Amino acid sequence: MRIIVPIKQVPETSAVKMDPETGTMVREGVEAIVNPLDLYAIELAIRLCEQAGEGDHETVGISMGPPKAAKALKEAVSMGITRAVLISDRRFAGADTWATSYVLKAAIEKLGGADLILCGERATDGDTGQVGPGVAAFLDLPVVSYVSRLEYVRDGVARVHRLVEEGYEVLDVQLPAVLTVVKEASDPRLPTLRGKQRARAMDLPVWSVDDLDVDPARLGLQGSPTRVVKIFHPKVARACEMLVASDEQAAAAAADRVVAFLQQRELI
Repeated sequence: MRIIVPIKQVPETSAVKMDPETGTMVREGVEAIVNPLDLYAIELAIRLCEQAGEGDHETVGISMGPPKAAKALKEAVSMGITRAVLISDRRFAGADTWATSYVLKAAIEKLGGADLILCGERATDGDTGQVGPGVAAFLDLPVVSYVSRLEYVRDGVARVHRLVEEGYEVLDVQLPAVLTVVKEASDPRLPTLRGKQRARAMDLPVWSVDDLDVDPARLGLQGSPTRVVKIFHPKVARACEMLVASDEQAAAAAADRVVAFLQQRELI
C-alpha cells in the first residue's frame, strides 16, 4: 500500500502577508511552518502503515513550494513518513488551487500513483479546502471531504465517517481515493530523535517542471484561472447619534426618535 500525503508549508498565522500589487502571498522573510491541519493527515497515514504491519507499505510526503519547503517535508519524515519529494521551480510561483492541484496530480502520477491520498482539510493561509478535491478531480478518483474517522481499509475499500452539519455520515469508498481529514481524525505525534536523525540524513529529491509531464501554460500565475484583484482593510464606521435623556420629557423624545429610526429602515 502506498499512501501519499500532500503537505503545504504556510506562514505562521500571525505573519500572513499579501502583496497588494500581485495579489500573491509574501513568503520571503516570513516564519514558515507545516500547515497545522496537514499534521492530522500525516499522523493518519503513519498509523495506517503501522496497523498494516510488515509488508510492502510506504507513506510519501509531497510538497510544492520554494526550496525552504524542504523543512516541512523533513518534519513529516521525522514524525514517521517513509520518504518525501519536493516539487520546486520558480515557474510554479503564483499558482492558485487549480494550478497547484494540476502539478500535484502530475507528481503523484510520476510516483506511480497511490492507494490512498490523505490531505488536510484546508491550508491555514488560503483557507479554501480546494486542493484535495482538485487533485481527486484531475486523477479522476473518488473523494470524501471532512473525514473525522477512518474505520478501516480492507479489500480495496475504506470505511470512513464524514463530518456533516447534522452529525456524521458513514461511507464506504472504493480505493484508490482521496480523503481530506479534520482534526478529529487523529492526534499528531511529536517528531522523535531517531526520526530527526533520519530526516537530516535523507537525500530529498527535488522535481522541477522538466521532471513532470505538465503543460507549462497551465503552471504558476499564468496558468491560474483565479486572481486576487484587490486587497484592502475594511473600514469600521463608528458614526452614531447620541440621545441623552436627562428627564422624562427627554426620555419620551428619545424613545420617539428610536422608533422613527427603526421605521425609516423598515425594521419595525
